[in-house]
Amino acid sequence: MDIKKLELNPNFHVLVTGGAGFIGSNLCESLLLNGNKVTCFDNFSTGKRENIESLFSNSNFTLLEGDIRNLQDCTKACKNVDYILHEAALGSVPRSINDPITSNEVNVSGFLNMLVAARDSKVKRFIYAASSSTYGDSEELPKVEDKIGKPLSPYAITKYVNELYAGIFSQTYGLETIGLRYFNVFGRKQDPNGAYAAVIPKFVIQLINHESPTINGDGSYSRDFTYIDNVIEMNIRAITTTNKKAINTVYNVAYGERTSLKELINFLKEYLGDFDPKIKDITINYGPNRQGDVPHSLASIEKAKTFLNYTPQYNINQGLKKAINWYYNNL
Repeated sequence: MDIKKLELNPNFHVLVTGGAGFIGSNLCESLLLNGNKVTCFDNFSTGKRENIESLFSNSNFTLLEGDIRNLQDCTKACKNVDYILHEAALGSVPRSINDPITSNEVNVSGFLNMLVAARDSKVKRFIYAASSSTYGDSEELPKVEDKIGKPLSPYAITKYVNELYAGIFSQTYGLETIGLRYFNVFGRKQDPNGAYAAVIPKFVIQLINHESPTINGDGSYSRDFTYIDNVIEMNIRAITTTNKKAINTVYNVAYGERTSLKELINFLKEYLGDFDPKIKDITINYGPNRQGDVPHSLASIEKAKTFLNYTPQYNINQGLKKAINWYYNNL
């Protein structure tokens, strides 16, 4: 995705919270390629220095180590900033079930700190990572922004509260906000290791190591897998839009197609098999469904198309090929 085609003003100073994480580091890199001044704000609880090491030599890049749970850190980070891309959060449904208190402290209290700091610093716009988990137990497909169900995990609750707080700050203080409900983002720099690794990088590393991945359930659960460059596009469009009707609301960030876990694993075996033919013969294990998981997820992206001119460039197959190539060259 060519960021310059979106005509992002290179004079902007953009703060990326969680900028050493998977999505945040990709945003930092893209913004710097456009000539912007970027401050990365991270406490490295889940972010990784290697994700941003290549950026240290860029004079437009600043790393600020701090914690969004500390209001003073947030205030310092927001100083002289034009736009905020708020990616900092503790993701993962299982993590939030195991430790709901920490998830709430980071995702709710930390989020509120950032809103207060953004308001006080008079930033132009606060763009934040929302989540498809907000749709909860709604069985309606595709998922449309104004129709949600009841949350199914502590994580989902925190992300819904983010949207409520953002709405109040828009109404009460005039802070421009845009929420981006991410649907199963994957791509370069996504960590394949750890207890809470996302399914695609986890499966990729297991297959590369000739291990049999375990699918939760029978493989029929489906997701709207979304390549990282589509996410970058949406963040840039959220910064650059001048349409007043496009702000102070939330958008789905997805490709608009769903893939079952069984289909996903077959794609991975096929594409990884081009590098190592033995991978095509690896057997797949099936386990119990995971608590808090939504059976099916598919986004309507009509709202994003209408108000932000969103045109996702990468479907699941195109994204997987690029992601697999990155993993083979960087692991």
